Amino acid sequence: MGPKQDLVLVDTNIFVIDLRYKRDVHYEINRTFLDQIAENKKGFTTVVNLLELCGILSFNLNDKQLTELWVYFQGRYSVTVLPDANFETNFPGIEIRRLFNVLKRRTSLGDALMISVAEKHLPFISTMVSWDKLHFENIFSGAVLTPEEFIQD
Repeated sequence: MGPKQDLVLVDTNIFVIDLRYKRDVHYEINRTFLDQIAENKKGFTTVVNLLELCGILSFNLNDKQLTELWVYFQGRYSVTVLPDANFETNFPGIEIRRLFNVLKRRTSLGDALMISVAEKHLPFISTMVSWDKLHFENIFSGAVLTPEEFIQD
């Protein structure tokens, strides 16, 4: 079974390009990937990614727009946010040992949090898609592809 049949962990930068950088050289490929994931309904991201996305866009969005991004994100992209994109949810219970073990693979705290949440809630996920492929190759246990590689597979 190839990556197109697998569940796919989607990194924040995919959504940032779609929402903020429509003139980016990767925009069309990025958009095609997001359409494919939406159609297959096999895309996942973590609450860490959604918080990161909101943080990045908070400089350009007003309070209402930022709240709408949070509330409508899963529907807009047909992805599932794990553990839950609910304002009442406590930050995911990450085991410090699990987080520290990811940090030992040489990564940033934000990426370590995302991988820790993904490993906890999606231990079976085998594919991750990111424009920062090199950041995750020795950190994520499965295949790491760019959107272009995912589409071509």
